[in-house]
Amino acid sequence: MVRNKAMALLIGTHGVGLFGLYNRVYDVTRSLAGMGINNSGVRQIAEAVGSQDAQRIARTVTTLRRVAFGTGALGGLLLLMLCWPVSWLTFKDSAHAGPIALLALAVFFADVSAGQAALVQGMRRIADLARMNIWGALFGTVFSIPIIYFFREEGVVPSLVIVAAMGILTSWWYARKVRVEPVAMTLREIFSETSGLLRMGFVFMASGLMTTGVAYLVGVILARKLDLDAVGSYQAAWNVGGVYFGYILQAMGADFYPRLTAVAHDNSECSRLVNEQVEIGLLLAGPGVLATLVFAPLVIPLFYSRDFGPAVEVLRWLCLGMMLRVVSWPMGFILVAKGLANWFFWTELIGNLLQVGLIWFGVLVFGLNGTGMAFFGLYVIYTLGIYLVVRRLSQFRWSNANRRLGLLFLLLVAIVFSSRYLLDRSLAAILGALITVLASVFSLRTLCALIPMDRLPKPVGKLLRRFSS
Repeated sequence: MVRNKAMALLIGTHGVGLFGLYNRVYDVTRSLAGMGINNSGVRQIAEAVGSQDAQRIARTVTTLRRVAFGTGALGGLLLLMLCWPVSWLTFKDSAHAGPIALLALAVFFADVSAGQAALVQGMRRIADLARMNIWGALFGTVFSIPIIYFFREEGVVPSLVIVAAMGILTSWWYARKVRVEPVAMTLREIFSETSGLLRMGFVFMASGLMTTGVAYLVGVILARKLDLDAVGSYQAAWNVGGVYFGYILQAMGADFYPRLTAVAHDNSECSRLVNEQVEIGLLLAGPGVLATLVFAPLVIPLFYSRDFGPAVEVLRWLCLGMMLRVVSWPMGFILVAKGLANWFFWTELIGNLLQVGLIWFGVLVFGLNGTGMAFFGLYVIYTLGIYLVVRRLSQFRWSNANRRLGLLFLLLVAIVFSSRYLLDRSLAAILGALITVLASVFSLRTLCALIPMDRLPKPVGKLLRRFSS
């Protein structure tokens, strides 16, 4: 957020829009070149660790490191070779081919870093994973802001390269702590490990490519139908909404995914773990959604500037979709943990095609606000769809606690969202703030009852005990 604020002040909505399009190109290339190994690698290593076979662990780790380096190099080379057509497709000119070619370095760094992060996560070294992300973000911010300050819009792509470089350094520092036995692998073993990694990885790659491809298309649609300022406003709303909810999903998934993979054969245990994650997600996300709905007119200028005013309404709609995303996301992991590649692929494909159609229609009819409405509409349909799929494949059912909790937050979010249109602005803000405070206290007290205090750092435990008493 500090980095985003600096860009907003230094290069404005136009520059942030430019950053958004470059970032979309970078994300699409990473998804294509990475072959999904950051996700399939976690799954492979978690299975190897579960077997307690030191040789199998060593073979999996060695293969992951080699494949990550190779796919990263191929991805960077691919973008370097296609920089001219990508520039024409994205910007309708060739003036941006040079910066796009420079993005090849960022793609290489990021793919290698993702492989190292998969190793740390697969080993369930969650504390190291957290430190790695913190230091990578910190160093990336410290070194990228001066580049934007001195070079303005010309520094956008170099800043992305610097952030990726800091990521590879910090991920290497923590990945090197994972000790594995030296292992000599035959060609047959190399082929077996690599094919296992890439087989599931291909499905992850296809899913990631669809997701980043949709994000890229959103930027292109906004740039063509509106302008780069609209792209910048959308990018601001997405970043503000995505940071908090992305934090929740990343924090939950760090340990949830390996644990779910280990018990994927047991439907009742899968249901229990998913219901736990949904409950925690609702308790964490609910107050955040309410607060963002109430304070969006203050949040956008705080983290960006007043020039990003059009992002406020987009952010409010995005928050509705993010709430449903927190609910649907753990259910989707059942397909991944069970290795149901075909089901996972088709649910993702249908969801992303639906999103493109909704966004196209939304932008044509409602302009910039249509992007947020489309995101919310997508997750209304997706949440219902993925529930029906996992119910059929694993007999998943909502717990009674989640039914009650979901209905409670659904009611509160509906009241706060609609009050802005039905009541005076000041009265709506007071009502929303009151509901947010009450919901936050309720969530904290419930979390305190669920989480053993001895598992928390002492200062945090001391603070939370006040809410549980």
